Amino acid sequence: MKKTGVVTDSHSSIKPAEAAKLGVLLLPMPFYLDDECYYEDVTITREEFFEKVRGGAKVSTSQPTPDAVCKLWDQALEQFEEIVYIPLSSALSGACGTAMMLAQEEPYAGKVFVVDNGRVSSTQKRTVLDALELIEEGYSAGQIKEMLEAARERSMIYIGVETLEFLKRGGRISKTSAALGSLMNIRPVLKFSTGILETYKKCHGFHRAKKEMIDAMKNEFATNFKEEVEKGEIYLLAASSASKEASDEWVKEIQEAFPGMDVVCDELSLGVSCHIGPGGLGIGCSCKPRRI
Repeated sequence: MKKTGVVTDSHSSIKPAEAAKLGVLLLPMPFYLDDECYYEDVTITREEFFEKVRGGAKVSTSQPTPDAVCKLWDQALEQFEEIVYIPLSSALSGACGTAMMLAQEEPYAGKVFVVDNGRVSSTQKRTVLDALELIEEGYSAGQIKEMLEAARERSMIYIGVETLEFLKRGGRISKTSAALGSLMNIRPVLKFSTGILETYKKCHGFHRAKKEMIDAMKNEFATNFKEEVEKGEIYLLAASSASKEASDEWVKEIQEAFPGMDVVCDELSLGVSCHIGPGGLGIGCSCKPRRI
């Protein structure tokens, strides 16, 4: 039996095949379309999801049941002595808090270490990869939790939304604001930092929104993340709920803006896409956790 393993959820943008390749156990997160429950890559494909939402399906997200979480942990503990569980940020879902309570109970106390470092999507995936690297370096699950949570404020995501429709459906903006925004070709840029999602800027047109995101990340690199950039201890990330063509073009724009840096682009999970909608593009960064 191996000593330490990693478990995460599908909000990490990790697909089942990739999870299997990494040796990571993956918890499918539920969401609803017209009041019917679905699980990404389990009961619905990405193509089917976007076909339904473009057709006007009512979308909402939900939490996994405690039973589903415990069953996956039980499965993991058959393979590992201890596990690091990396869920969606507690600021976006109560699932993290539930997991923390479950981890204090038998038989999980001292064996399951729940990480709440305010991540989602590409930055959550990067946390999973960081955890795997730390395991290879010989750190325990408790030490890994400590290092990952210490890096809580060392990530950032900016997301450009192509349509206001899904923010309206999710109740994040009013119907009036959505109607006026669409009429004026307003495309908001959302900012996700330390677990908090907020509006960063409202731009006229999506082309302008993309420029604002790149400019915002350049500013982050020159200020908040300057030390990590200079030391080469930062990852540049991209995320997308858009077509492959639009995603590839977005990555090209980022590479041109940040020459010499590798860019990893992930598909936004369907749970996140419930709120963002199709056509969304994001840019983010995540710093390497400092060793103890």
